[in-house]
Amino acid sequence: MLCVQAMHWCGSGRGAIARHMGQSEPVAQPRAFYDAAQPERLGRARADFTLGLSRWRLAWRLAWLDIRNRYRGSVLGPFWLTLSTGVMLGGLGVLYSTLFQLSLREYLPHLAVSLVFWTLISTLIIDATSSLTSAEAVIRQMQLPYTVHALRGVMRNAIVAAHNLPLILVVFLLCGWVPGPEAALALVGLLILGVNAFAATLFLGMLCARFRDIGPIVGSVMQLAFFMTPVLWKPELLGEWQVFMPLNPFYALLETVRGPLVEGGGPWLAWVAALAYTAVHVGVAIAFFVRFRGRVAFWV
Repeated sequence: MLCVQAMHWCGSGRGAIARHMGQSEPVAQPRAFYDAAQPERLGRARADFTLGLSRWRLAWRLAWLDIRNRYRGSVLGPFWLTLSTGVMLGGLGVLYSTLFQLSLREYLPHLAVSLVFWTLISTLIIDATSSLTSAEAVIRQMQLPYTVHALRGVMRNAIVAAHNLPLILVVFLLCGWVPGPEAALALVGLLILGVNAFAATLFLGMLCARFRDIGPIVGSVMQLAFFMTPVLWKPELLGEWQVFMPLNPFYALLETVRGPLVEGGGPWLAWVAALAYTAVHVGVAIAFFVRFRGRVAFWV
């Protein structure tokens, strides 16, 4: 009580002195202001994107660190995946070219491109389900943009997938396959694939942090999608049903890379479907990120 009275007297004294000297009493200004009714979600999400993308070098170094830790003590490191993919490519090439009654020289380039990039797509999606929960300690202790963790996952899988790219070159040389000038479109396909990978990592990372049961569901869906997507088989084998293939988003994304390399550019309908799926995917991911970004730290 005495302390309260003393503070009141001191305040009254300062006010009297200020009035005596002809000065107005100073008004205390708040240092920070936050309105819960207007949380500025869009501005904070935009700042997260801007700062996270500007720190891509940090995401790159973290991706390298993940790979080094994963293959620490290994002799071949990520090249073990290259070796296993090469063995699978040889075995499946001989088996399915016989089952489909196709020439091995004709079938093997298709299988090589399909298998390498399907492995990349599948790994990216499955790894996206744990992109934020695996960084729980960092999220709880450091103020780091969430987009850095998404870039980290995409770059990590891209580095691993790059070790399998020489397999495509080896198969092309062995089969005497030379892509035409339309092969440059594969770079556009890789860009579309990268945008979808970033959106999937951000969206699934947040969704699976909130609902942990979605991760195993995504793994089961990808197993089914492997057989429903023309990876081991060619779309021409469907006959008149081939026209419905663009309804499969994995086919559309895969065709933007495989078509320019082994199919003379790929069907235009697959490109239109891939661009449409990308626009919808990115829109959903951004909307979800803007709305629920502030809850990620409580979900992980």
